[in-house]
Amino acid sequence: MVLRFRPVASSRVALGLLLSGGIGHSLAAELELPAVQVQGQDTSGYRAETASVGGFNEAPLLDTPASVSVFNAALLKDQQARLLSEVLRNDASVGESYAPIGYYENFVVRGFSLNAASSYKINGRTITGEQNVALENKQQVEVLKGLSGVQSGVAEPSGVINYVTKRPEDVRSVTVSTDDRGSGYLATDIGGWFGSEQQFGLRANVAHEDLHSYVEHANGQRDFVSLAFDWNISPDAVLQLDAEYQNKQQRSVPGYQLLGGSEVPHGASPKKLLGHQSGAKPVDIDSLNLNGKFEYRFSDHWTGQLSAARSKVVIDDYSSFAWGCYYIGSCNANTFSPEGDYDIYDYRSPDDTRRDDEMQAAMTGLFDTAGLGHELTFGTSAFRRVIDQRTAVNERIGSGNIHQDAATFAPTDVPLNDSHRSLDSRQYGLFVTDRIRFNEQWQTVLGGREVRLDEQAFDSNGSPSRHTQQYVFLPQAALIYKPVDSVSLYTSYSKGLSLGGTAPWFATNASETLAPTTSRQIEAGIKYDWRRISFAAALFQTRQAYQYARPDGAGSFTYVQQGEQKNTGLEVSANGWATERLQIATSVAAIRARVSGSGTAAYEGHQAINVPKLRASLYADYALPWVNGLALLGGVQYSAKKYANRSGNVEVGDYAVVNVGSRYTTHVDGYETVLRLSVDNLFDKRYWRDAGEYLGDDYLFQGAPLTARLSATVNF
Repeated sequence: MVLRFRPVASSRVALGLLLSGGIGHSLAAELELPAVQVQGQDTSGYRAETASVGGFNEAPLLDTPASVSVFNAALLKDQQARLLSEVLRNDASVGESYAPIGYYENFVVRGFSLNAASSYKINGRTITGEQNVALENKQQVEVLKGLSGVQSGVAEPSGVINYVTKRPEDVRSVTVSTDDRGSGYLATDIGGWFGSEQQFGLRANVAHEDLHSYVEHANGQRDFVSLAFDWNISPDAVLQLDAEYQNKQQRSVPGYQLLGGSEVPHGASPKKLLGHQSGAKPVDIDSLNLNGKFEYRFSDHWTGQLSAARSKVVIDDYSSFAWGCYYIGSCNANTFSPEGDYDIYDYRSPDDTRRDDEMQAAMTGLFDTAGLGHELTFGTSAFRRVIDQRTAVNERIGSGNIHQDAATFAPTDVPLNDSHRSLDSRQYGLFVTDRIRFNEQWQTVLGGREVRLDEQAFDSNGSPSRHTQQYVFLPQAALIYKPVDSVSLYTSYSKGLSLGGTAPWFATNASETLAPTTSRQIEAGIKYDWRRISFAAALFQTRQAYQYARPDGAGSFTYVQQGEQKNTGLEVSANGWATERLQIATSVAAIRARVSGSGTAAYEGHQAINVPKLRASLYADYALPWVNGLALLGGVQYSAKKYANRSGNVEVGDYAVVNVGSRYTTHVDGYETVLRLSVDNLFDKRYWRDAGEYLGDDYLFQGAPLTARLSATVNF
């Protein structure tokens, strides 16, 4: 947006208000100024220019040799996003992979799954991914697509999700919201600076939500509170602390399975809760995330940083779960029957506790040697993840059919098992990266991390089943060429170390966690900032060991690492102001995902499960010129068809979902008030949003029907 100020031409300007002395007054009486035009740019909007997820410090996206997406608070507010899935739908490289309502969400990026143990961070520190992180206190969500071994140590080749929290500022706001199903939402955002020199800052976010799901019998509630504290100890020292707690209770919605293992369910309603039992409990997830960072500037060129975090999640998982058809006629399979019959299980796994602790110390310095400019970062880190849980009670109590309401069955009386430690994983790292500038056009980023992994896995009785001690060096190298300041071309190579998967319950090595595996990636890209819009394109290839339940014949399976999955793809995106009144956030991703050398011919030679060959997303905001403060919002998400099983003989169809909305900014009793309306899935399309796999089983989840949400935010 261009702002213009035009004073009245040929008017006399009394410079005596600005000048002192008699001469000044005399000149002011005679001086006449010509017309003046002042122009400036509105920097608000959805476009972000920096991110911290691509390195150890916040850096311009143009100088980051990786594919990074940033979704800021403005976009989150306009889309009224409450879940990560509602944010990541803006990135065509990201898809859902077992993300049921009432449970924590899982995702695939570039065709590889994120890992709850290592793929999610808050302010750069790892958190337990078995939670739906609240967005009320988040300034932006950053997505690093691809390998991040140097920054994160043990990590998946899919990438990293980093939440950046809001910092203290003078803010007083209240938001209320509802939807077409009668949900209720109330949130407050309060912050300010205090102290003799305004050196202390606080910001508190509180929210309560009554969830009325579009799925019957799946209502719930959520409570959230967070506190951010900043202390400017001196001009050279800053302390930042964050704490957030959330409790969410909602009945989990099980997914559909293939009929007879070869057909997608037909006539299925997204509003139906499979296996509903009137006495079933909701899934209760308690999450606590603590985060702190101390930064000290030793000089104009050297800065030190010490950070620490703890993340703890406790899940009480009680579910009436629809799965398989072993007790129906001669079906005897891990799928629904051809007629849509399924077994109902009473699943109970309370006190499932996941805890991550992490510390990191780093130094960053700027210096020149032999005519080369260096930005050197080095440091050390320590990370520990423990899982304490009970062996789940999972008892079949009856059967149902997808076309009928399930009968009520007596719950299981099998007692709960004792809690035991199932995993104790520790990793220690030494890392170094150096951004070397040869001249104005050329620079390179060289780095590596030496990782020591010490991991102890336990069986269902709490007895040690595997002890892995491994040292590995994870290198990273990138070359950047900037022919002009607004254009950046890069190529990069990375090596990563990923945690091994866990064998499903039906495998001969059930519950076994496999040893870590390495992955490799090459990527080349271009970024271009033109006026107030940023364009980016990246071509990548990623390889990782293939982990799956290998069929051994006669209905037997063994969970193994065998063969390789290779994903090759192209990503293109544009974000920012296309005109003075129109801003866009759009991306397109084409991915080819193939498996080779697995030993199971049926799983090779075709696209991998749940990875469409093409996905696209577009979101736009247009400020109407004839109504001040009113903007039209909307967009579309498209996905090509994708396979719903590893054999590649069943697929779900392609779809395009259209969303519309509006934003109106006005003043009520002198207070700025923002009204937002969102209508998702405008044409009430039926589609399968998720055809992923979880613990060895294939599941299908339908997309939400037409949903309307209205909110009002008052800034005091």
